[in-house]
Amino acid sequence: MSSDLSPRLLRAFMAVAEELHFTRAAARLYVAQQALSRDIRSLERELGAVLFVRSTRQVALTPEGEQLLPYARRVLAAHDELAAAFGRGAAAGQRPLAVDVAAPVSTGQRVLEAAREAAPRFEFVARYYSGLTAAAADILAGRLDVAFGRVAGLPREMLTGLEYHLVRYERVAVLLPEQHRRPGAGPGEMPLAALEGETLYAGAGNPDTAEWTSYARALFEGRGIRLAAPFPKIEGEREFARVVRGKGWSVLATEVFIDMEGMVLRPLTEPVPLSPVSMVWRRGLRHPGLAALRETARELGAAGGWLRRPAGSWLPAPDDNLHH
Repeated sequence: MSSDLSPRLLRAFMAVAEELHFTRAAARLYVAQQALSRDIRSLERELGAVLFVRSTRQVALTPEGEQLLPYARRVLAAHDELAAAFGRGAAAGQRPLAVDVAAPVSTGQRVLEAAREAAPRFEFVARYYSGLTAAAADILAGRLDVAFGRVAGLPREMLTGLEYHLVRYERVAVLLPEQHRRPGAGPGEMPLAALEGETLYAGAGNPDTAEWTSYARALFEGRGIRLAAPFPKIEGEREFARVVRGKGWSVLATEVFIDMEGMVLRPLTEPVPLSPVSMVWRRGLRHPGLAALRETARELGAAGGWLRRPAGSWLPAPDDNLHH
């Protein structure tokens, strides 16, 4: 075996090993499938071992491939740390960092845009998942690097494979049809008690946003507020706006939300519900762009008071415990 094994070949191996699909692995690395196949063959020649069993239906690791996997992870982690230490991520051919920001209007989007300005040598590629539950699954599968959302709503088995850092407490709000007036529904904040007897949409029926639905259940419990019946996943802002207006729904949201014609967004009060937004990544991920994102989030949070909790604030117990 050559003593000059290329990190590029190991990255090709890792992508295929995690995806078990050459087309998806090639897309993840932003290379042609033929080029990826050539790199795998080159690595197999270098090592003198067959790493994958290929068929028309599936790709599987051989015992030799399974043996290589932990070594490849350690070598690439060390390589990324070295690149980060000397600010050479882009020059060293560092792959783009795939970042899910949930929506074009979001805390994640603000962090991403600021990181692009602060660290232009890194390539951050935006993704727009509808919820952290779906994004976290893809992080663990290696199809995504970073996401933003409510960590406490994730299944415990997911958390063991993730690292996370609290970025912001967003105030929770209700999105109302303009003509839908209630007692206490003035032009600004809305007391939570004013929603008693009402039904609000909070993503029930969409498995991708399960963490938000569980937050709504905790908030509504004992307050006489009903969760709207499950509805299939809604794709895209325009379709969301169409369905919401057509159904005449009120929507549980946060203060960081899209503008919708004919709807008004009112922050909730008495108490002040907060939605914790964390930056989430795969445990052990080493990429210089990750450090840039974390530092940008910290700076934005310090400047904007993102981690201050107002008097009378409320969090579900799992969230309160997670961040203490």
